[in-house]
Amino acid sequence: MEHLWAPWRLAYVQEAGAGEGCVFCAEAAGELGDASLVVHRGEHAFVLLNKFPYSSGHVMVAPLRHTPDLGDLDEAEAAEIHLLTVQAVAALTAVYAPEGFNVGWNLGAVAGGSITGHLHEHVVPRWGGDTNFMPVLADVKVLPEHLEATRARLREAWP
Repeated sequence: MEHLWAPWRLAYVQEAGAGEGCVFCAEAAGELGDASLVVHRGEHAFVLLNKFPYSSGHVMVAPLRHTPDLGDLDEAEAAEIHLLTVQAVAALTAVYAPEGFNVGWNLGAVAGGSITGHLHEHVVPRWGGDTNFMPVLADVKVLPEHLEATRARLREAWP
């Protein structure tokens, strides 16, 4: 069996479990000001950058309403999450020209979910050979662009 090592995830898991409140709810309410990672807001859902991305442009699509259960989404929320996911792929394609995407939900801690109280879908742009030795050997994740620049580029490219 091959193992994938992601030592940078520990910081994310520890931060996600620390403090009070829900980061998705804080983002949905606009409480983070300049620190906000929101790329686009819809009527029922929104798109934000992952603070600890797997690759440049890694975004998440979440309902505005706090819910941990996929089955709790109403039709309007589910439809808008799907639409925003399609738009995220289009914006990421326009800005970064990835060769593919990973799109999906991590439902529950055992499925890889670090923040399980507020549903969110991941949209991760991918390129051939987009992994490297840095996370394994140096405990460092190398991203070529600051999150603020990524947010600005995706906001400008949003369909």
